[in-house]
Amino acid sequence: MWRALGAFLLLGLALPAWADTVWLNNGDRLTGQIVLLDGGKLALKTKYAGRVLIDWKDIETLRSDQPLLVKRSGFNGQHSQNLEAAGKGMVRVVNGSTRTVPLAEIKQLVPPRPLIQDFVWEGNLDAKLDLERNENETDEFKLKGDSRISHGRWRHVFKGEYEHETKNSTEVDNNWELEYDLDRFVSQQWFIRSSVYEQYNEFEDINRQTSYGIGPGYRFWDDELGRFDMIAQYERFQLHGKGSQTQFDAYGLEWDYKRLLSGTRFEVYSTAQMSMPTIDQLAYVFEGAAGVRYRVNEWARVSLLYELNQLRGLGQTISDRQYMLGLGVGW
Repeated sequence: MWRALGAFLLLGLALPAWADTVWLNNGDRLTGQIVLLDGGKLALKTKYAGRVLIDWKDIETLRSDQPLLVKRSGFNGQHSQNLEAAGKGMVRVVNGSTRTVPLAEIKQLVPPRPLIQDFVWEGNLDAKLDLERNENETDEFKLKGDSRISHGRWRHVFKGEYEHETKNSTEVDNNWELEYDLDRFVSQQWFIRSSVYEQYNEFEDINRQTSYGIGPGYRFWDDELGRFDMIAQYERFQLHGKGSQTQFDAYGLEWDYKRLLSGTRFEVYSTAQMSMPTIDQLAYVFEGAAGVRYRVNEWARVSLLYELNQLRGLGQTISDRQYMLGLGVGW
C-alpha cells in the first residue's frame, strides 16, 4: 500500500507541465497551466500563487502547449493542438492549420477530458454543526461527502452521509448511509452502472435499508466545467425492521449535475434519485439535493445545500426538507 501511495505522489509531482503563458495588457506576464475560461474569467493554476482568476478583457495574448476545446461566438467549438501568441487582442489556434482569432470572440477554453485516462480523482466533503441553546439544548452534527475515481473505462463513485443529534444530552437521531457505484464505459457517452446502497437509522421502525441496482447510464458531458449524467436502473430493495423484513423491486432514475461558474469560483450542483416500486403500497420514493459551493481557496469550500426526501404511498405524501450551511473541502 505504501509503495502504491508513493507511486501516486511521484506521478502527481511529475504531471504539471506549467507550459502556458498569459500576457496582460499592463505588460505583466504569468506562467502556469490553463484550467479553463468561462464567464469572462480565465483560471490559471500557478506554482507561486495557486489558482489565479484573470479577467479575459485584461489579457493581451496567450500561449498554451496543451490541447484545448475553443468555443467561439456562433460556433459549437473546435479542438486545438496548441495556442500561439499573436498580436494585441489576438491568438493563433493551431490544429493542422493555423488560424488567428480575436480574443473577444472566444467564450470558453476547456481542456478536453478523454475517455481513457490513467487516473482522475475528485471529491467533496461538507460538514455542518448546529448548536441551539434555548429552552432545550440541541446539538446536531452532519457530515456529507462524495468522491469519484476514474481509471481507463472504469469509474468508481462513493457517497456517504452521517448525522447525529442530541437533545438535552439525550440521543434522538443517529443515522448513516453509504453508496458505491461502479461504472463501465462502453463508449464516450454510454456506460453500465451497478450499485449497492446501505442505510441505517437507529430510531426508526424500519432501521435498515439495503438496495442493489444495475442499468444503463448516459454521460452528456464531463469536463473541467462540470458534468451531467443520467442513469436508469432496475433495483432490488430489502427493508429490515424490528423482527420483520420486506423485499420488493423498483425502477429507478438518477441524475448527477455539476457546473462551475465565474472561473471555477462558484459551483452549482444537483443530485436526485427517483424510485418507483412494483408494490401497491408505495407509489414513489424521491431523494434529491441541490446547492451551491463557493471556493475560498484551492481546497476550502463554503456550501449551501437543500435536501428533499419524499415518499408517496397509500394516498399520503411524507416529505422531509433540510437546509445545510457549512464548511467543506474539495479536491
